[in-house]
Amino acid sequence: MRSISKIFNLNDPGWGRGGRNDGGRQEDDNARRPQNDGPPDLDEVWKDFNNRLGSLFGNKRGGGSPRGPRSGGGNGMPSLPSNSPRLLGVVALIALVIWGLSGFMIVQEGQVAVVTRFGKYIKTLPPGLQWRVPYPIDDHQMVNIAQLRTFEVGYRGTARNKVLPESLMLTTDENIVDVQYVVQYRLNPDGAPDYLFRTSMPDESVRQAAETAMREIVGRKTMDFVLYEGRTEVATEVHNLAQSILDRYQTGIQISTVAIQNVQPPEQVQAAFDDAVKAGQDRERQINEGNAYANQVLPQAEGQVARMLQDAEGYRAKVVGDAEGDTARFTSIEAEFAKAPEITRQRMHLATMEQILESSAKVLIDADSSNNMLYLPLDKIMSQAARDHRPAGSSSIEATTGAAAAANSSSRPSTSPAPATPAPANSAARNALISPYSR
Repeated sequence: MRSISKIFNLNDPGWGRGGRNDGGRQEDDNARRPQNDGPPDLDEVWKDFNNRLGSLFGNKRGGGSPRGPRSGGGNGMPSLPSNSPRLLGVVALIALVIWGLSGFMIVQEGQVAVVTRFGKYIKTLPPGLQWRVPYPIDDHQMVNIAQLRTFEVGYRGTARNKVLPESLMLTTDENIVDVQYVVQYRLNPDGAPDYLFRTSMPDESVRQAAETAMREIVGRKTMDFVLYEGRTEVATEVHNLAQSILDRYQTGIQISTVAIQNVQPPEQVQAAFDDAVKAGQDRERQINEGNAYANQVLPQAEGQVARMLQDAEGYRAKVVGDAEGDTARFTSIEAEFAKAPEITRQRMHLATMEQILESSAKVLIDADSSNNMLYLPLDKIMSQAARDHRPAGSSSIEATTGAAAAANSSSRPSTSPAPATPAPANSAARNALISPYSR
């Protein structure tokens, strides 16, 4: 093995220049050739390889002479014995080694190698230095699983470059909306074989699944929901539905994001739709103003209701209390009336007359039992005049005038002299009714 390594040493500068022969001996005739510092000729390299390989199996130059002229077509190189078993074995061994080494490969980070044997999938190799049975038994295909793939639906590049057959969709309230969105996806680590062998065009399958899911979800929603508050919800539902479709077809693809870029009504009805949107905004504003007014008025009304309820409760308590008091008073009077009917009747008459005459501005005098002396309760007259709404002066003047007139009428001489003796008891009772009242 050491001699073989010396013969086939790739660092030997004699390759292609006849530097070595017969097991590594130096060629004497090479010294007579002019030295060439350039790269060796390929023909010379091949001849040199044949020469060294022949010397390994005992091939002699010139048909057996060790130093005779070189044969092999007149080019000075010996020909190898084609029927040597050792030569065929070595060649087969070298070819086998080279063939086996060709099975090594390097799988880059973020990629996997899908290995097939005679066209049938057998395994998936992770990143790193890997080996498989060399071609033509095994073959492999590199699949990038870390790449984030993106495609656009409804537009290309910018929102102005629209693709209307993809973007126009019908909602459940029979309106048309223009939906533009982006789908991003990558391959599952274990889905590379499915990506290669399950479907013929997996990337196009993702596009069709996403478009189908978007049309189905938008067809279930109203136009206002899709345009305004439902964008996020629509994108989520489309993501889930498209992923379920891809999983059903076993594409080995995982959808990362479904992002809605723009949703608007068609350009032909854009102006009318803007007017409708403004009307809707005005309606919402008026509703908000009405709610604010209701929030302001309702507490006040509730407070008034509570106050009225309390007043009613108070009035009810007052009426019930008065009724109960009147009932108790009537019961007590009834008991006294049963004991002394005449006296009770007279007392009730006097009390009633007193209540009636309280609001009268006239002074009544019993002319039969009166005399020249007349007593006027000026303190009560003044207090009653002060409570009147009219000016106090006019009230006092009227009260004084009425009192003076009553006094003059009572001071007229009578045809019969006044009795010297006190008035009887019934006269004293009548005199109790003589009391001034003013408003």
